[in-house]
Amino acid sequence: MHLFHYHLVTSKVREVEARYIGKLGFELIARHGRIGEDLTSYESGMSWTELDTLGFKLRLSELELGAVNVVVQPGQWAVPRVDHVGLALDDDEFEGAIARAEDADLRVQEHGGRRTFVSTNAGYRLELHPPRDWIDDLLEQGDRLRLSELHLKADDPETKAEALAHVLDCERIGSDVEIGETLVRFVPGGPQGRPQLHAELFL
Repeated sequence: MHLFHYHLVTSKVREVEARYIGKLGFELIARHGRIGEDLTSYESGMSWTELDTLGFKLRLSELELGAVNVVVQPGQWAVPRVDHVGLALDDDEFEGAIARAEDADLRVQEHGGRRTFVSTNAGYRLELHPPRDWIDDLLEQGDRLRLSELHLKADDPETKAEALAHVLDCERIGSDVEIGETLVRFVPGGPQGRPQLHAELFL
């Protein structure tokens, strides 16, 4: 089981994107959005000034470093909040997670057979993936950078941690959840609903 992805929502998309690229060394995979009614995507190399001239309206920006994928989406919060985290599971882990979610009457949504979302009822969602070639390619190189810790600021850290641990059947100690090689820590002082991004550690 690997936590390889998280999806952020913020009103400061350009600043957050610049932090990942400039300070953390992430690569811009693409900016996805629309011009008028037409959906379009632009890879790295097209500046924001050029995109503004074209009338481009961003839907989301996708960034990657090693085995970590981050998506940034426009929203109402200056401090980024986490909409969902993405997890790669083996077949048994995937089936078990879906079964536990259904037993708990959590909302489970399939998107085109490519990914499955589970609502935790704790303000954020889980994006669950059974084995897939593109995720295997992302994770299989042992020397690739990975997400070691993800700290999220929340109003009720233990409740949010319990929701995560229950669906994934992971060990929880207080507000800490161990997901494979990644520690997800919920810290107090955050908002209700979606938790705020507080800190990251990459190794």
